[in-house]
Amino acid sequence: MRLLEESGLLEGLHRIDARDATGDELSLVHDRRYVEMVKRVAFEGGGWVDPDTLIMSRSYDAAARAAGGVIAALEAILEERVQAAFCLVRPPGHHAEPAQAMGFCIFNSIAIAAALARSAYGLDRVAIVDFDVHHGNGTQDAFYDDPSVLYISTHQYPFYPGTGAASETGAGEGHGYNINIPLPPGCGDQTYARVFEEIVMPALDRFAPLLIVVSAGFDAHFADPIAGEQLSVEGYGRLVSIMATSADRWCNGRVLFALEGGYDLVALPWCIRRTLETLLRMPPTPDPLGNVEAPVPASLDSRIIEVKRLHRL
Repeated sequence: MRLLEESGLLEGLHRIDARDATGDELSLVHDRRYVEMVKRVAFEGGGWVDPDTLIMSRSYDAAARAAGGVIAALEAILEERVQAAFCLVRPPGHHAEPAQAMGFCIFNSIAIAAALARSAYGLDRVAIVDFDVHHGNGTQDAFYDDPSVLYISTHQYPFYPGTGAASETGAGEGHGYNINIPLPPGCGDQTYARVFEEIVMPALDRFAPLLIVVSAGFDAHFADPIAGEQLSVEGYGRLVSIMATSADRWCNGRVLFALEGGYDLVALPWCIRRTLETLLRMPPTPDPLGNVEAPVPASLDSRIIEVKRLHRL
């Protein structure tokens, strides 16, 4: 927020007030007993619910407000008050499964927004693109047999949480609507750009979404301490530009970004600043971190060919 204020970007943005997600909204994705368990554990003072995930006394409030913030942004987009939105929310959500918190995630805000877009607004084609460095197992689980939601994930593999193999393509009527693009560590701007141009864009073109929702994790940046990918701020800007172009092509520019991971306190705000500049079609501000030389992995061609074969792209 400080970087956005200092840059002057913040004053030119329309601020969407967050609200708390209701129990009914959370239950579009999560088991009601799980929602009540989170509330109870928080009320009783907190505790560990996963080896990585600690609930504290205000965790239910924070997670419900984060999910409600993403819902408020969805409502603003679908009611044509804004065209695109970026949700600066925490905790993240894409690891949260229907009845289990995981990986710092309590409620799956992105999945809840996608489910609400279908149930309340009647959208029968919603695309979720997840460029967090980790695979969004919770989002995949929520829509694994659902052909109305296309889930596409780029992620370091093998890596936490252990899911996200290319062979995980969906089940039943949802077969083919779950596209995983597992990448080795060390991938940089060139690799990610090729993957988005050769797989992500064609998959979106075929699906023709009415809304694009992005799990925007910035932990694939080379400065991030939690993983091993080598994206730069400029590289992230390219991915955001591809998402905006696809949204312009298929859904009148309707695209919603929600923050997932990102743990370097210099790289993270600069990635978000570049995201907003890209969505606003502003000239990019030079980023102070620069980039690193990241060779394209020798296995990239075969990985792209395999994903294209699995999904007939």
